[in-house]
Amino acid sequence: MKINTFQNKVWLASPTMHGDEMKYIKQAYDTNWMSTVGENINEVERIAAQKAEMKYAVALSCGTSALHLALKHAGESLYGKPAIVRGALDGKRVFCSDMTFVATLNPVVYEGGIPVFIDIEEETWNMDPEALEKAFEIYPEVKIVVSVELYGFPGRMDLIREICKKHGAILIEDAAEAMGATVCGKQCGSFGDYSVLSYNGNKIITGSAGGCLLTNNPEIANKIRKWSTQARENAPWYQHEEIGYNYRMSNVVAGVIRGQYAYLEDHISKKKTIYERYKEGLKYLPIQMNPIVDGTEPNYWLSCMTIDKDYMCKQVRGNTTVFYEKEQGKTCPTEILEMLEKYNAEGRPIWKPMHMQPIYRSHEFITREYNMRGNLTAQQNKDVSANIFERGVCLPSDNKMSEDEQNIIIEIIKSCF
Repeated sequence: MKINTFQNKVWLASPTMHGDEMKYIKQAYDTNWMSTVGENINEVERIAAQKAEMKYAVALSCGTSALHLALKHAGESLYGKPAIVRGALDGKRVFCSDMTFVATLNPVVYEGGIPVFIDIEEETWNMDPEALEKAFEIYPEVKIVVSVELYGFPGRMDLIREICKKHGAILIEDAAEAMGATVCGKQCGSFGDYSVLSYNGNKIITGSAGGCLLTNNPEIANKIRKWSTQARENAPWYQHEEIGYNYRMSNVVAGVIRGQYAYLEDHISKKKTIYERYKEGLKYLPIQMNPIVDGTEPNYWLSCMTIDKDYMCKQVRGNTTVFYEKEQGKTCPTEILEMLEKYNAEGRPIWKPMHMQPIYRSHEFITREYNMRGNLTAQQNKDVSANIFERGVCLPSDNKMSEDEQNIIIEIIKSCF
């Protein structure tokens, strides 16, 4: 089959706009509410909390700012208000998902904390509950867990929550990629003591930027809303008694998000169709798609695949470069990504695990096999995060991609084998 180059680029995941967004942007413009207050912000907070089945939402500039303020508040609630030169987590360990975007855990470091990475489980690609239990055996004093729902395909966040309760730890749920997904019928974003959403340009719905912090505690919501506007006190002048941040969402960005929310289910439906089309079209290849856990309903944000180990050609990755050797009947993520790029389609590698990142390589990484001496046992090959990274590819998942375009992408992938 002859494969033609796409005239228009097929994206990994780009914004899908509908027109309603302009109505609310214009409303902000016409009413002159262009800053960090206004009806759009109020509505985004109302809708976000309602959709996620939480009581309160605080609209912020991005998901990372929401994670930062969640960690700051959690740290102060556990350890007290720090001196101005130290962060709220000053020297404290925090258990974090290993396979994620770096924004999930950078805020731990902003507040002076020490990330300890928890391996994923192969069955879910999300934080391994067994590894988390092992981590608590080693460090029973840890009181904060930051857990991610990867690519919109949630794992057992319900089990993670129960483990946190058992050990008296606070759960911060990073649901940035999983808006609209569910676990046992319960919305992602509703499991954490603090939960985080993202409206970045590539997410299931977007505002070009923006994020929300979700909580059921009104005191948390009020404190974080205050911090996000430079922590101004209720005084006739600018009075400041604690450190604040310029983290509030713009009313203009909120207008885009407000217009997008009505299409969340439609976007999920289209993403699901893309995933199922890949699964059907690639079913005879030695690959596996994102795992779907019993009792969960993904939002299918990014369709991803791993190549079976026996069908991987030789591939060597450095810090910024990669090399591979072509082999008949075998392929690797690099070859597939190069082929997609050749035909004007965008793919990505799976997230590189945090314990493999140069900036965090010295940090501890805990798997099911980790022992009390802080060493791996003989089963050192059970580094699931590294294994998935080695074999994984994020496929074009743009919900504006046509069936014909996706069929061509499927043929491109087949040609690599």
